[in-house]
Amino acid sequence: MSLVEPTATQRWRCCACGNLTRFDVTRSSRVVEFVHLDLAGQARVEERAVLSDAIERIRCRWCDRYDTVEVVDRVDAGQHEAGRGVEEAALGEERARG
Repeated sequence: MSLVEPTATQRWRCCACGNLTRFDVTRSSRVVEFVHLDLAGQARVEERAVLSDAIERIRCRWCDRYDTVEVVDRVDAGQHEAGRGVEEAALGEERARG
């Protein structure tokens, strides 16, 4: 089991049931917030600095297991990056013709 946040080219997957989309993530965070109170006493957080953030537990919403969630590569990640490269190349050619 992995207790890390997936990157843009990864995702969570439950090895027990195959779930890819529904998870409860329990995390501990330590933050400093600048809270602005208006004259009526309503609070609004205007700045937030995260001092530490750790994932403690990831639970699959489908099968309710904690010990089977892992980080896997996205199937479409390579296609997405390749598509972006093609679009950027076309845009560069268009600018060159200008």
